[in-house]
Amino acid sequence: MGNTRIIARLDIKGDKLIKGVHLEGLRVVGDPQKFAQRYYQAGIDEIIFMDSVASLYERNNLAEIVKYTAENVFIPFTVGGGIRSSDDVQRLLRAGADKVAVNTAATREPELITEISRRFGSQCMVLSIEAKRIGDAKWEAYIENGREPTGLNVVEWAIEAVRMGAGEILLTSIDQEGTKKGFDCELVKAVSSQVPVPVIASGGMGEMGHFEAVVKDGFADAVAMADVLHYDRISLVDLRLYAAKQQIKVKHVRALERQR
Repeated sequence: MGNTRIIARLDIKGDKLIKGVHLEGLRVVGDPQKFAQRYYQAGIDEIIFMDSVASLYERNNLAEIVKYTAENVFIPFTVGGGIRSSDDVQRLLRAGADKVAVNTAATREPELITEISRRFGSQCMVLSIEAKRIGDAKWEAYIENGREPTGLNVVEWAIEAVRMGAGEILLTSIDQEGTKKGFDCELVKAVSSQVPVPVIASGGMGEMGHFEAVVKDGFADAVAMADVLHYDRISLVDLRLYAAKQQIKVKHVRALERQR
């Protein structure tokens, strides 16, 4: 197993970085470009930008943020929200993005997953799944930033999407998102144990022990976090040192210092 990636998730509305609870009650945090730069300088492995209302208004509003990030942040970054075609993907990649995360359009037109994968490579096609628990060990996939149910079983949908070409899965627990009470490790394990591609756990990070739990119990390949970074509740240096003590492979602090 390779290093567990530590990812900063930046949810965007308009030109503002926002944060909510259960993907609702959004409040403004600040300038996403400044936060992206800060996380890059602090040694984050990757960044994910998600336009929280793009699918609702059928547009992607992140072109300027993508351009700025590509010129100032030299780590992989993913862009999601409002992507409806492979041409949308091409525009974002040309602007500097490394990967795209697709949710709503993929559920409505699953063949888009295959089209993106074939045209740009499976490593570029990240399936974003917003999951809500509906029973014992059972979750339903939602779209429109957690507003609309799809009727899709999360685990079955993940398996099918990977079969169609998805190279990675961004798995967000709606129930845990923004609560700082920890990840839905059962959900992450249910998906990661059934697909051969990396799974990014998102939704619920509140303390360093939550990182350990979702990696060891949920088998997450990467962990996305927002609140704990935005409000300086956890430093990346401390998190890496903690992970190393728990025998979780992460990029070493000293290696990051040499890079900078």
